Amino acid sequence: MSQTKIQITTKEKPKEEWGNGLEFLFSCISLSVGLGNIWRFPYIAFQNGGGTFVIPYLIALLVIGRPVYYLEISLGQFRGSGVLRAFDLAPILKGVAAGQVLATGASITYYSCIMALTLRFLLASFSSQLPWSSCQESWGNVCYDGTNSALNATGKMSPAQLYFEREILHELPNIDNGLGMPNWQLVACLAVAWLIIGGVLIRGIKSSGKAAYFLGVFPYVVLLILLLRAVTLPGAWDGIVYFFKPQWRELLNPLVWYAAVTQVFFSLAICFGTLITYASYNNFNRNVYNDIVIITTMDSCSSIIAGCITFGILGNLAKQTGITDIASVVKGGAGLAFISYPDAIAKFEYVPQMFAVLFFLMLFVLGIGSTVGMGSCILRVIRDQFGKRAGPSWVLAGGLATLGFCVSIVYMTPGGQFILNLVDFYGVSFTALILAIGELLAVAWLYGVRRFCADIKYMMGIETGWYWRICWAFITPGLMTAVLVYMLFDMSALTYKGVAYPRLAHVFGWCLSAFGLLQLPGWALYAVYQRRKQTANSSLWQRIRAACQPDESWGPANAQVPLE
Repeated sequence: MSQTKIQITTKEKPKEEWGNGLEFLFSCISLSVGLGNIWRFPYIAFQNGGGTFVIPYLIALLVIGRPVYYLEISLGQFRGSGVLRAFDLAPILKGVAAGQVLATGASITYYSCIMALTLRFLLASFSSQLPWSSCQESWGNVCYDGTNSALNATGKMSPAQLYFEREILHELPNIDNGLGMPNWQLVACLAVAWLIIGGVLIRGIKSSGKAAYFLGVFPYVVLLILLLRAVTLPGAWDGIVYFFKPQWRELLNPLVWYAAVTQVFFSLAICFGTLITYASYNNFNRNVYNDIVIITTMDSCSSIIAGCITFGILGNLAKQTGITDIASVVKGGAGLAFISYPDAIAKFEYVPQMFAVLFFLMLFVLGIGSTVGMGSCILRVIRDQFGKRAGPSWVLAGGLATLGFCVSIVYMTPGGQFILNLVDFYGVSFTALILAIGELLAVAWLYGVRRFCADIKYMMGIETGWYWRICWAFITPGLMTAVLVYMLFDMSALTYKGVAYPRLAHVFGWCLSAFGLLQLPGWALYAVYQRRKQTANSSLWQRIRAACQPDESWGPANAQVPLE
């Protein structure tokens, strides 16, 4: 009979902790229910056929989203450290954590861009008349605001779309001749966004935890108001039916499944290291099972509500402009939320300015919740690796904010949305899927499901059900691998609103992907080399096997844990 050994560790507990369990819960809600739901979900659903996308998304949420969420929260709470040290459980795959930190760094740059656009709209909302509520003379005869006969509206665009593309973005038709110069108004808004992000990061976890009560609740109030308005618009139900009615033949399209799986990553903020970081500040013995059910349920509901609002508005636009195909109403793209939501708000009969302020304030608040989580992940990794040598918190947070601001300026150019789409695909979505497979391989196969479940039982005092075990070991990594393989076989050149990218842009994109994915072999070679130093006379195969075992520093956040 095997005996249970006790590993004693002297790992220092994190200096910061959540004030209580509710702070952790609401912080996770504000992180997960963020821009990924309200901004990203509607335009990804629109790009992939509405109802055709919703079915794979819900399936992916059930067999990928929830299991990975539980895994990451449990891993972070058990280890009590940032994502890089959490992967001490399988040093040969530590590159997964490094790649996730880089993907998080790419994500925070364009999330801050969305915050800048939001702030620009927020300022415009204080006008005596919303500037996107009616056509402007400078737009010519391509605008239709509902004041004329619908017979004259065919092929025209709404004031909200024209205002966003021409007045806010000054968007270029392509980037063959460059990106153009940054818009100073958007750059100023970007600077304000990063000042706020940096300020919250300087104050630390306790500060963001207190703010999470507001960050987690306020968005739902605004969303419900917008939902009630959207469903009462003429033609709204046509759009909502399109959102839920699938085109069955398209369910075999691997790109739709790829979009659904990667959207789950963004919706729940999984596979980016942020959840592991947040959970590391938790009470070691906290039972997070109910938290996970609450958070993932609220997350999926918020995505569906956002989808109903967006597609209800698109149905209304289709009725106004005489277009029968919902998919042809607007061109889509990352700016869809800045067209559909403002259009609905402009149709409010009473004080639309007030509702516009509330909505864009909500979107900005969601951006804070998302970006602060990403920034916390990056800063925690730096602190874990360098300790006091990394410097005080205000230096780290200020440095991250300054660097983030400088990089994000590229999105403030007339061709910025092309770059956002490029970075989202190559630098984040594509690499995140591969790294997610590596994460499941590290935890479920190298470390072992049985050992991981024993850690959960020791930590929370609960048995792990077969649903979680089977998903971690087989279903979740299997489905993600199948989606990745089929996507690679069916992959076509990336476009933005149907416009092709120049060759140089694709080269840049693949370099982004390579930089993230090369972390895998790089850290694996380093782990094997470290074992060579520890066991000089061992063979290469023995060193590889040793690198697959937990590092000597691996252990729980408290003093001791039983290991088999």
